[in-house]
Amino acid sequence: MNQSIDYHAILPETILSGTILLVLIADAFLSARRKWFTMPIGFVGTVAALVATLTLIGEDRTTFDGMFVVDGFAVLFKTFFLAVALLVLLISLRYFRDGRFYQGEYYFLLLTSFLGCLLMPSSRDLLMLFISLELVSAPGFLIAAFRKSDPRSNEAGLKFFLIGVLSTAVMLYGMSLIYGVAGSLNLGEIAAALSEPLSRGQETLVLAAILFVVAGFAFKVSAVPFQFWAPDTYEGAPVPVAAFLATASKAAGFAGLLQLMFVAFVNQHEFWTPIFAALSIATMTIGNLVALQQQQVVRLLAYSSIAQAGYMLLPFALVSSDAGVNQDAFAAAVTYILIYAIMTLGAFAVVIAMSRESRGLLISDFAGLGRRAGLLAFAMTVFMVSLAGIPPTAGFWAKFVVFGAAIERGGIGTVLAVIMIVNSVISLYYYLAVPRQMLFVEPEQDRPLMSPALVTAVTVITTVAVVAIGVWPELIARFPPLSTLVER
Repeated sequence: MNQSIDYHAILPETILSGTILLVLIADAFLSARRKWFTMPIGFVGTVAALVATLTLIGEDRTTFDGMFVVDGFAVLFKTFFLAVALLVLLISLRYFRDGRFYQGEYYFLLLTSFLGCLLMPSSRDLLMLFISLELVSAPGFLIAAFRKSDPRSNEAGLKFFLIGVLSTAVMLYGMSLIYGVAGSLNLGEIAAALSEPLSRGQETLVLAAILFVVAGFAFKVSAVPFQFWAPDTYEGAPVPVAAFLATASKAAGFAGLLQLMFVAFVNQHEFWTPIFAALSIATMTIGNLVALQQQQVVRLLAYSSIAQAGYMLLPFALVSSDAGVNQDAFAAAVTYILIYAIMTLGAFAVVIAMSRESRGLLISDFAGLGRRAGLLAFAMTVFMVSLAGIPPTAGFWAKFVVFGAAIERGGIGTVLAVIMIVNSVISLYYYLAVPRQMLFVEPEQDRPLMSPALVTAVTVITTVAVVAIGVWPELIARFPPLSTLVER
């Protein structure tokens, strides 16, 4: 066993860990009026971690005896998670400074969760995957219930915690079965062990274990029938926390799922691809149908997140023995995950701007926003149109890539592509309901809406990103080949 540590490989995580400790220490000594200063400390540390991540571009490093790997896939997701962390920190400052919150504790827990996100794409071992996933989830249980005086926030945290603990137990049991059969925790070694002929009893254990692991991750990404925690949690949690759960936390779950299914369990694809096909169909359909009935914007975005998870699960159902098809499916999943996060984070930034004067955050509260805050109304229109998959926005290209991979696969892929198009048409009704209120309904008051500068900045950044990718999809069209994972 190689005990040497590659400190360059773990430099981003090391810097972020130091930042987390610094935030905790600073919070202990800052006066109540200056607790907000913990955010700039966290922001600077996150920027430093991002710079350290960029120094790893083109590198191929392994440490902790193969448990931790840095390659193109890992660097891509680390860069993405740190960029999202910076944006979430920006939209959090005024929200938490204006309310009665423990600001230092919030930034400590948020950055700790992002540390788990950073570890996830480098985890090529079941133990590391489990630790990373729980490091993402455990702080989320607390910050979801951060509005302590609000019963809805307490309910949100409690539901998230109880369902999260149950899913963790199921997933851990599945991982233990895999270890019992394969005799290893390394994903590559598991794939090699499971490719060998197995006894009938062992094969049954492996298939049951895969089912348990998929069920555990299905909760993390809010797939049907494990989605019922998401709407209440998103609505009850502080809006920046809901933005984090809908973007970074969900993407972390998918990053782990990509490695498991495309590497460790790829030889059992005939068993689990029908499961993912059923999950994808149920998730996108139920998410869209229930979203049609929503009148509250955060709940609408919650069900939108569920429906979008269905689209992201679709590429998993395309996996076959054809390496080329798998490569296309992998690239399609990664493309959709990254673009979805940009769109959704931007939409939540606009919701935060509205939350300063609308506690209910009903769709009707957005009436006349085009007159009161033209920039925010334009940005929200872009995000809703993009989430619906209308060109020329990033969301269109995300769906186009998934649709193309499904058509290329043929068979079940064609069926899934048709169902995806039908669901996309259904989603137009509720996505366009928000722009209709903003642009075509008279406001009850003509007073301009004043948005915090940092929230406006995040809105502008994400709007530019969505439009730029829509016009020039090559910006996000190149991803590390699947071989960077398989060769492990």
